[in-house]
Amino acid sequence: MNNPHRRVFLGRSLGMAGLLLPAAGGALASVPAARARRLSFNHLHTHERTALVYAVGNDFVPTALDQLNHFLRDHYSGEVGQMDPELYNLLHRVRRELESTRAFEVISGYRSPHTNERLRTTRGGGVARRSLHMDGKAIDVRLPGVALSDLRDAARSLKAGGVGFYPRENFVHIDTGRVRTW
Repeated sequence: MNNPHRRVFLGRSLGMAGLLLPAAGGALASVPAARARRLSFNHLHTHERTALVYAVGNDFVPTALDQLNHFLRDHYSGEVGQMDPELYNLLHRVRRELESTRAFEVISGYRSPHTNERLRTTRGGGVARRSLHMDGKAIDVRLPGVALSDLRDAARSLKAGGVGFYPRENFVHIDTGRVRTW
């Protein structure tokens, strides 16, 4: 998807199809439901919310990816990282598996190496030295109305990456790394 010609083609195709990008939201306004993949998030630390179409058919929507990179920035430093778009596909599949349309509550998305090291050395464990959060390949979430164990089980059932279960902290870690659970 790094091909600029493909992005131009997608942008023009969406424009010709009458799909509008609202000025405030950045999400596609009307896309056929079967082709559009939508996600919504509430960030528990920044108190921001977003709901958008991040992909249409086999193509990611570049403006949506940019918006999500900013939304999932390191909430300690404000540093914006590059999130793995496959993480959004994984979250979309989890939500579909759970038959939920609710917004994910985000605890942590991208983490700068500096923030990760600070958390690792001050939190008494639980933060990996080489966390996939630093690569934009991990997110810590919960889903309102869904038991945390059901969220964990849905993510595990996809066998598409790492799934960490943190019931005491009330979140599930989902990543696009190798398949593993803890």
